[in-house]
Amino acid sequence: MVIDFHTHTHHSYDCMMDPEKVLKLAKERGLNAIVVNDHDTIRGGLECAAKNKYSDLQVIVGAEIKTDIGDLTGIFLKEEIRSRKYTEVIAEIKKQGGITILNHPFVGHKLGEMNFDGIDLIEGYNGRLTEAQNEKSIELARKLGKPVIAGSDSHTYGEIGNCRTFYNDPADWLSPLRSEHKPCSPWAPIQSQFVKSVKRMDPVLFVKVLLSAPGKLLK
Repeated sequence: MVIDFHTHTHHSYDCMMDPEKVLKLAKERGLNAIVVNDHDTIRGGLECAAKNKYSDLQVIVGAEIKTDIGDLTGIFLKEEIRSRKYTEVIAEIKKQGGITILNHPFVGHKLGEMNFDGIDLIEGYNGRLTEAQNEKSIELARKLGKPVIAGSDSHTYGEIGNCRTFYNDPADWLSPLRSEHKPCSPWAPIQSQFVKSVKRMDPVLFVKVLLSAPGKLLK
């Protein structure tokens, strides 16, 4: 099995991707499974699952929750996660029979306040991070004895499948074989910020993003 563990849809505040096109591209790019973990909601995962017409492409419903000490993804979810407190989010995920993933540990996390006992997988490779940042995440996973997975963190169509994790036994999610990754286009994060500024009607962010790369964004 080949899986991309980190994908967003238009249900995220910084993404405009259509679920049907996400599925089409995932299939075309050789994925057997895709985690859809929109920010703070399972709506994208549920929509993708409902619209999935490919028998050999599994949609895994998840959500990337912004907790009080950093982002945490739960997968195999059936209901929305209500809490935003780290320990309570883990408890809610586990209660649903889900698996926890620590996303991009060195971006936006208070690691000194974090208990890692409830973490099942660590995102060692994130398609939007630098090699140095990913290396720190992998080192953390080794130190904690946690399996490493890869997620593209795709907010744009070109990112889908950039990062992928391989399994021999797809039923054993805690035993990945290996991961492959490549970085996203340098414009992809800027495009996400542009989308966020429009969706949130934030004129200050809108101007900042336009000033950063107006030619590229307006094409």
